[in-house]
Amino acid sequence: MAGFFSKLKNALDTVFGDYSQVDDDFFEELTDVLVMSDVGAETATSIVEKVREKSLEEHVKNPDKVRSMLVEEISERMKNDPSVYDFLNDKCVILVTGVNGVGKTTTIGKLALLLKNKGKRVLMCAADTFRAAAIEQLEVWAGRTGCELIRQDEGSDPASVVYDGINAMKARNADILIVDTAGRLHNKKNLMDELAKIDRILKREMPDVRKEVLLVLDATTGQNALSQADEFSKACGITGLVMTKMDSSAKGGVAIAVCDRIDVPVMYVGVGEKAEDLREFDAEFFVKELVGVN
Repeated sequence: MAGFFSKLKNALDTVFGDYSQVDDDFFEELTDVLVMSDVGAETATSIVEKVREKSLEEHVKNPDKVRSMLVEEISERMKNDPSVYDFLNDKCVILVTGVNGVGKTTTIGKLALLLKNKGKRVLMCAADTFRAAAIEQLEVWAGRTGCELIRQDEGSDPASVVYDGINAMKARNADILIVDTAGRLHNKKNLMDELAKIDRILKREMPDVRKEVLLVLDATTGQNALSQADEFSKACGITGLVMTKMDSSAKGGVAIAVCDRIDVPVMYVGVGEKAEDLREFDAEFFVKELVGVN
């Protein structure tokens, strides 16, 4: 998982290495580093102010102690614990959403493989019927993972495809149905209406089934990912985040900002191109790696 948050970690190492004891200049520089790493001004300021207050209360001047406080504060905002994966214990429909280009369809294929490897019977549902090649992409992943794909022709009504998927889930006693939803721009009302229609079908046809809504965000897009999270969370009740391209040159701090803003945990991270490179997110481990605490 090398490379995750690497730019932010290196920048923080520099700040902590430059000061023998903390002062106003230290905290100002710490804030600047977080802002430049896509944490965003609002979240960065809030984090540093909390750490500053705690250090004053405890009369802490040692940068290493402040580093530990920073870990605690960021970890609290990442809000991830084992309970976020409790859906694995139930029959579950997972709606996967996100704008085009973030790696949404690829993420679905990788997620199907990850869950199948946990012993789950997984069906995929191609309800992104308007994007060219989206259905074909999922067909490729169905072949790679050995998971069945429920599909109709390109341009079909997405809700109709989901209806077929629900019936297939019932008939085949599948554990999980992963639904690829349309990825048009997050400010397009018709997309949100479409998601609402799918939700109504789920409530009507499988009222007792558990539902998760995962938003896929590209870690390299910085604050644009934050605006996407804002819009989708208002429209369709996001329950978890998937951050893709964390193996790249992404600064990574936007993950902290998104968790803080919409109060939703990162559940999975994409750390490479291979089918196995989607992994459960361990907030404590990653924040320690980020800040440089063993």
